[in-house]
Amino acid sequence: MPFGFYIIMAAQFFSALADNALLIVAISLLREMHAPSEYEPLLKTFFTVSYVALAAFVGGFADSMPKWRVMFISNGIKIFGCAMMFWDAHPLLAYAVVGLGAAAYSPAKYGILTEYLPHRLLVIANGWIEGLTVGAIILGVVVGGTLIQPDVAYHLLSLDFPVIDTGVDTIGEMSLCFVAALYLLAALFNLYIPDTGVDHRVLHKNPWYLLREFNHCLALLWRDRLGQVSLAVTTLFWGAGATLQFIVIKWAESALGLGLSKSSMLQGVVAVGVALGAAGAARMITLRKSVRVIPLGIAMGIIVLVMNFVHHLWLAIPLLVLIGALSGFFVVPMNALLQHRGHILMGAGHSIAVQNFNENLSILAMTGLYFLMMRANISIYVVITLFGMFVSGAMWLVKGRHEANQEIRDDVSQLDDSAL
Repeated sequence: MPFGFYIIMAAQFFSALADNALLIVAISLLREMHAPSEYEPLLKTFFTVSYVALAAFVGGFADSMPKWRVMFISNGIKIFGCAMMFWDAHPLLAYAVVGLGAAAYSPAKYGILTEYLPHRLLVIANGWIEGLTVGAIILGVVVGGTLIQPDVAYHLLSLDFPVIDTGVDTIGEMSLCFVAALYLLAALFNLYIPDTGVDHRVLHKNPWYLLREFNHCLALLWRDRLGQVSLAVTTLFWGAGATLQFIVIKWAESALGLGLSKSSMLQGVVAVGVALGAAGAARMITLRKSVRVIPLGIAMGIIVLVMNFVHHLWLAIPLLVLIGALSGFFVVPMNALLQHRGHILMGAGHSIAVQNFNENLSILAMTGLYFLMMRANISIYVVITLFGMFVSGAMWLVKGRHEANQEIRDDVSQLDDSAL
């Protein structure tokens, strides 16, 4: 891999690290405010709404200038969101601003891979990026969980700077300053990302033009036989993954008797599995063979149901690692295939914007449904059962769709041969 790829990875790592640490800190702030418990999944809803609402514009924005500049600006928006939370803005509102930065960041983060690397390296690059992102998730939830622990927090608050009065007096303020510093470090790495030399299109100022262009790209990717399958898989994966974050916390509290700090670290255990699965996919699956991993999505949904019967930590850890490994192994090839098809059909930034729109619409729908179930006081075990059955059923339908597409293509090939 060229050296610039490692700079991209470093920038992504610290930005993702801060995103995941901030989620735990924001949950802690909601609990300090004695907000209703169902507000916690709404954090993810507020975070992702920008991905959906601005999908038509962030793709064109990402393609209108060098990707490093887009990433730098986006990290600045995330820092502003942290500052809002520091200045006592409601965590849901402040986290929505951080989501605005993330929505602008994502098309640049993935789009630069297709600009900077040949397509034969995309699965490997996605394996590295996903593995590193998962590492950031692991460390991020650990950092977030550590920052809100009273013993650690009070020790950090006791550190004084000579002459300087920082004005940081609470656990929440200290945690937010730490997260903002991580975003700042990511922004510094952004400055050293190489320019790929790709020509950039001038961003149209007419919003209706951008909306029409986005709708065209959306329809184009859903009509493509390989594009629709890979888009369906990644859309389901990210919606399920976001919901699973909150399911794991609630399940760990109910089934294992763990508090927020320790239950949040179990998210990191899932992430370890995703990293292992992503590394395995990068080693074993080529872009041409990427669709062969779809059955693993069905298996993952079935294995999630086992969570209902686990009440000991020593059993929970390997189970969560296995769920994560299956997730990572099937989503990395699908992600690479989707990026490749999108880059061919419409360009990197627009393709990632379409992908983000669908994936985050799925996150909004699934976390919103989880919010309603929590509000109705439905048992977490019922939620897990419905979740696992839905994932397996949806992946089975995707598998059927791909097989139908293959039959159509084979029939067309036979017609072409007979015509000769």
